[in-house]
Amino acid sequence: MTNHPQIPPCTWKRPIGLGWDKPYTVRYPSNIDDGPWHGMPLGGFGAGCIGRSSRGDFNLWHIDGGEHTFKTVPACQFSIFESGQAYALSTQPPEDDTLQSWQWYPPSSVDQEGLGVGVKSGTYHALYPRSWFVYENVFKTQLTCEQFSPIWADNYQETSYPVAVFLWKAHNPTNAPITISIMLTWENMVGWFTNTLKSPEVQVRDDGSPVYEYQPAWGKSQGNYNCLAEDDQYFGCVFGQVSDHQTVQEGDGTWCIATAKNYPKNNQVEIFYHSRFNCLGNGADIWQSFSENGSLPNYIDETPADENSRLGAAIAVRLTLQPGETLEVPFVLSWDFPVTEFAAGVNYFRRYTDFFGCNGENAWQIATTAFKSYHNWRSLIQNWQNPILERPDLPNWFKMALFNELYDLTSGGTLWNAASDIDPVGQFAVLECLDYRWYESLDVRLYGSFGLLMLFPELEKSVIRAFARAIPQSDDTTRIIGYYLTIKSQSPLAVRKVAGATPHDLGAPNEHVWEKTNYTSYQDCNLWKDLGCDFVLQVYRDFLLTGANDLDFLADCWDAIVQTLDYVKKFDLDGDSIPENSGAPDQTFDDWRLNGVSAYCGGLWLAALEAAIAISRILTNHRGTEVTEVEVQGSIYQGWLNQSKSVYQEKLWNGKYYRLDSESGSDVVMADQLCGQFYARLLSLPDIVPSDRALSALKTVYDSCFLKFQNGKFGAANGVLPNGLPENPHSTHPLEVWTGINFGLAAFLVQMDMKNEAMRLTEAVVRQIYDNGLQFRTPEAITANATFRASTYLRAMAIWGIYLLMC
Repeated sequence: MTNHPQIPPCTWKRPIGLGWDKPYTVRYPSNIDDGPWHGMPLGGFGAGCIGRSSRGDFNLWHIDGGEHTFKTVPACQFSIFESGQAYALSTQPPEDDTLQSWQWYPPSSVDQEGLGVGVKSGTYHALYPRSWFVYENVFKTQLTCEQFSPIWADNYQETSYPVAVFLWKAHNPTNAPITISIMLTWENMVGWFTNTLKSPEVQVRDDGSPVYEYQPAWGKSQGNYNCLAEDDQYFGCVFGQVSDHQTVQEGDGTWCIATAKNYPKNNQVEIFYHSRFNCLGNGADIWQSFSENGSLPNYIDETPADENSRLGAAIAVRLTLQPGETLEVPFVLSWDFPVTEFAAGVNYFRRYTDFFGCNGENAWQIATTAFKSYHNWRSLIQNWQNPILERPDLPNWFKMALFNELYDLTSGGTLWNAASDIDPVGQFAVLECLDYRWYESLDVRLYGSFGLLMLFPELEKSVIRAFARAIPQSDDTTRIIGYYLTIKSQSPLAVRKVAGATPHDLGAPNEHVWEKTNYTSYQDCNLWKDLGCDFVLQVYRDFLLTGANDLDFLADCWDAIVQTLDYVKKFDLDGDSIPENSGAPDQTFDDWRLNGVSAYCGGLWLAALEAAIAISRILTNHRGTEVTEVEVQGSIYQGWLNQSKSVYQEKLWNGKYYRLDSESGSDVVMADQLCGQFYARLLSLPDIVPSDRALSALKTVYDSCFLKFQNGKFGAANGVLPNGLPENPHSTHPLEVWTGINFGLAAFLVQMDMKNEAMRLTEAVVRQIYDNGLQFRTPEAITANATFRASTYLRAMAIWGIYLLMC
């Protein structure tokens, strides 16, 4: 089957089961490296998600909000019977002695010369939120499985659902009838996904980051049971657990697998089931009958598991296809785990409970909703994506990466809680990454939030409102600073959160997200010079780019803007109205020392002042008075701006680009030196630097950091000398290629009418990610040594900033 009109031409694709010769490996051993077998995640935002790789195994389990488990569960699988042969559709057999009777699908192979694919057993395609398995050269039937969850732009209901739809399309291309059977088996994992350590100790990892231990109740299935569920249209199995909890706890709930019963009358379709098989056995209780004729013994047993048992269930659809006939067979996987627990006793209901209730017993209802709606869901996904996919000016690799980088909104430890009066669509948060496990790092989302802003603006504004509420708060808890441990220096004690300081993040899963902020202790983020500016810029950006009419949003954030700008201004030690960097890493490049006025932080300060002035004028006009406290504040910012703009030029411009800072004497060309100028133009504010100087600096960055750094193979390094060589070959951040910074730089190139250069830079980074086993776990950083750092990173969604500038 070579033609698949339902599959867009711009998917990420890989032969089923084909490994990688030299995938990227992790830079620091303490960081997570699951290996390259990552596929597109399935599940709604904040509902928990699962992942299925290009070898067919279900191996990613983000069911517990903010926690990461990467482990294949062999019993969770589709299998196909056809004409006396049967395969479980994973090319990865169990590594233990379980399910030994099952036959596993053959992987695609490399040809003998190693130059390409030899025998291909099929192709995996992914274009988030849809993916496909196309099976080839094994069965006579042409088989495709499309899988997706109901995610599309501006949708604040279905996008939260914990559900995955699997649409099987079977076509008989032969001249004789073919009987096939499609089976879905699933293990009962109810109760597994909660931390058994309710108060885990926070420790400092060897890279200076705070970390806590996560011990899920993996494999603890005592009391789990499976029962059949059926109505006049659908048939399935619900996985539950005997519980003595008076109220629903984290980990309590249900799974469900189901299929449809009704098909065209001329089709010979039968449904079979087995409600209780041993996932730790050899699997013969399922496989014997299925491999013989595609049936199951229709066995019912709701006996709960004992402490040494792990239970699975299976449903199968057997059908006979006449010559030339095509049939679609839907399956649905759903789950209902309504509670997310942070610290012990700090519980939130998930967003989807606004539509399905909070008792954890609604997996069957969610599944039947999916059956009734999946055709419409798929159409809505296509209606959202097609205007972009049909643009002839965008290359296929860009369309592929644009949508696939949104994976992080599903699998980035995402939280989305139930609605409240103060948060009418609920609160939302995505982790910075799996290694830095705290939420919505504000410096990172300066670029990384473009996707959320453009597609789900109400969720974006809910995040910014959470920061606005946090800015006035304080937390006097003292902590050591991890950075100093990494350089083997005595660490000062620092308070966790100073009132008026913009927090770095909204907290971590082991404490109280949204309420207990500034979780990271790698640096003292109260001293950072960019965070307050980042906040002001994101407030004005979110107002301006969502219609410029949500005046309540500006008003909600105004007091926090005033407080945080006053706070940052305290770092202006010489009275020239521009804060100085302290010499310690005190900004997003938190391993890179800046001294005095810096191009990066100083530019953000100028742009933030311009944004604050614009906001003050809007609020003043709205309130209908000529002289208000807001207007007076705006005039103060104007005074600061008038003085600091000239200082920025005098101290940093060297005739070709802007110096790293005013006091270190470094000649490094910093890739992100004019982030502030980019934001000023993005928000239709006055340029913070002359346009000709901005263009000169940008061309220097492109030439030095990209073209001259490893001949442009990897992307732009954060900071190198004008000749592309390192100032210090042992430095860390300057010589890394940061995926999100590169996408932000590319957006700046588009903004400055350098689209060809932007596309060349973007493609270099995209190829490194998607050709080297980093797909669906895009890291913060890659290096010229084929290593990466900090997988599943938030900032990479900056690619949507490129698209925004191309609209």
